Amino acid sequence: MRSIYLDNSASTKVYPDVAELMCKTMLADYGNPSAKHIMGVEAEKYYRESREEIAETLKVKAKEILFTSGGTESDNMALIGGCFAKMRQGKHIISSAIEHPAIYKTLEFLESHGFEISILAVDERGHISLSELEKTLRDDTVMVSIMTVNNEMGAVEDIHAIGELIKKKNPNCLFHTDAIQAYGKMILHPKKDFVDLLSVSGHKLHGPKGIGFLFIDEKVKINPILFGGGQQGGLRSGTLNIPGIAGMGLAAKMVYQDFPKKIEKLYELKDYFIAELEKLPEVKVNSEKGKASAPQIVSASFYGIKAEVLLHALEEKGIYVSSGSACSSNHPGISGTLKAIGLTDKELDSTLRFSFSFLTEKYELTDTIDALKELLPMLRKFYKA
Repeated sequence: MRSIYLDNSASTKVYPDVAELMCKTMLADYGNPSAKHIMGVEAEKYYRESREEIAETLKVKAKEILFTSGGTESDNMALIGGCFAKMRQGKHIISSAIEHPAIYKTLEFLESHGFEISILAVDERGHISLSELEKTLRDDTVMVSIMTVNNEMGAVEDIHAIGELIKKKNPNCLFHTDAIQAYGKMILHPKKDFVDLLSVSGHKLHGPKGIGFLFIDEKVKINPILFGGGQQGGLRSGTLNIPGIAGMGLAAKMVYQDFPKKIEKLYELKDYFIAELEKLPEVKVNSEKGKASAPQIVSASFYGIKAEVLLHALEEKGIYVSSGSACSSNHPGISGTLKAIGLTDKELDSTLRFSFSFLTEKYELTDTIDALKELLPMLRKFYKA
């Protein structure tokens, strides 16, 4: 049975060239990059080259790229490190109602340390209100954290407008964006968008798991949250993960090669899939067509069917999708994102996420639609949501 993988927002297949390079760093160039001998120097070269390759994709300086263990650590470091460094200025933080758990749980930690948290509501498309943000910003606001692309339904925030507003009203306030679902799917220029801190994860863009990075504008000072040997300028101690760093650097370079052509294909796939879903009875698509939402994510509610039932029915046909963010799948509950955009309880309980990559082909989406046409009537008859 041919498998169809439509859960790329959870994780992507590693490019073969990336896997080959990582093997080389583990089997040949395996020295500790902090060592003074030639094996260490060769390993350290991968670090420098990857930093330069990633910096080029963002049009920033290599020294502004800090490698982490992934998106969660990048988010934690941005919020904790940034807010602790700003405590003398104030203890007020602003975020949105559709952030990832890596943001919410970190905000809970900061709240337990005396910070005040304001959460902005979103409209039915998942967008925050700029006027509401302006009203909420204060002189003692030290951080605004708004994700670029929502991981569950693909809403794209106007990061440039948000950043411009923040810096106009409170130039000393830090602006962080979780760009984990955006990097590799959009052209990002944090300097132009007034972004101080930007989080990315490697396994969302055909790179390895266990690696990510945090862009830190050179003018921004943050406190470290890991201590030890002083690697990466003392901001994140610990022996550098050279296989992961090398793999992520190459993946970033490859993703942004021929980018306009690849991204156009992805938008075409998304629009085709949404159009086909809309033809099915009792299906509500929660994601927008075109450039109004991310090119790789489609959220849809299937009335009368529990999401988990449909997910496993598709799995039986070799089609793999998600009923929510895989990062919180071990802790099932109502999606904060879908609730925030106004879905009813029945819609919340019947929603699946389909997510694509540059390796996704149109026939896979056609086969998925055919499978849904077969499954939906049967499941509605035997399994009521």
